[in-house]
Amino acid sequence: MREMIRTIILTVENKPGALARITGLFSARGINIESLTVARTDDPTLSHMTIVVDLDEVALEKLLKLLDRLVDVVTVTAVDMRNAVERELLLLKVRHEPGQKLELLKEAEIFRARVVDVSPQSYVLELTGDEEKLEAFIRVFEKYGILELVRSGKVAMARG
Repeated sequence: MREMIRTIILTVENKPGALARITGLFSARGINIESLTVARTDDPTLSHMTIVVDLDEVALEKLLKLLDRLVDVVTVTAVDMRNAVERELLLLKVRHEPGQKLELLKEAEIFRARVVDVSPQSYVLELTGDEEKLEAFIRVFEKYGILELVRSGKVAMARG
C-alpha cells in the first residue's frame, strides 16, 4: 500500500505525561511524526492535538485503534482536507535593502501576510494558510534573503 500524509485530531486529558504516552506510541512503532501541535481547549481539563504522519491506510487504522485505547485519549479522528479545516502559521524574517520596501510589502500583501516587526535591516512577516500557500510564500521571499523562518506545524478542526 502507498503511504500518504494523514492528519489525526485528538482530544486528550490535559495531564502531565499525556503527550509523552501518546508520542511514545508512535516511536515504539517506528512512526515518524511530521508535525505535532497541542494546546488547551476552552475546557481547561482537555487539550486539542493535531498530529501529521505519513502512513498507509492499514497502518493508520491500527494506529487509530491503539490511540483510542490510551487512557488519556478522549476522542481520536483521522481527517483530510475534504472534511477538515487545516492551517499553519509561518513567521519569516526577511532582509530588506533600501529601495525594496514597497515591492516587498506589495508581495506580502498579495499573500495577506502581516508585518509584525520592523528593524532597519529586516521585517518579520506573519502568514497563515495551508502548506502550499506557505511554500509559495517562502519561494517568493527567498530573493530578499530569508534570515530566519519558523512554522507552527499544522492545526486542524473537523468541518461541520
